[in-house]
Amino acid sequence: MQQSSAPILPGASLRKARLIGADLQRSQLVDADLSYADLTGADLREANLRGANLKGAILANADLTGALVSTRQLKKAKTMNGAKPP
Repeated sequence: MQQSSAPILPGASLRKARLIGADLQRSQLVDADLSYADLTGADLREANLRGANLKGAILANADLTGALVSTRQLKKAKTMNGAKPP
């Protein structure tokens, strides 16, 4: 069975991206621009989101278990309804 590798996208511009249900587990999204992105139901377990811009992002039902992200960043998200916190 092949193992998938975690995305390494530091500084990536993902503004307004539709990442609904995306598997971003263990991804490296340091300083990425995720502003206004739709991450509904995304798997962000153990993702590194340090410095990522989450302004206006939709994190409804996203799994952020073990993610490296600050409360300050999460407060900028549009919604986190049903999300599993880090």
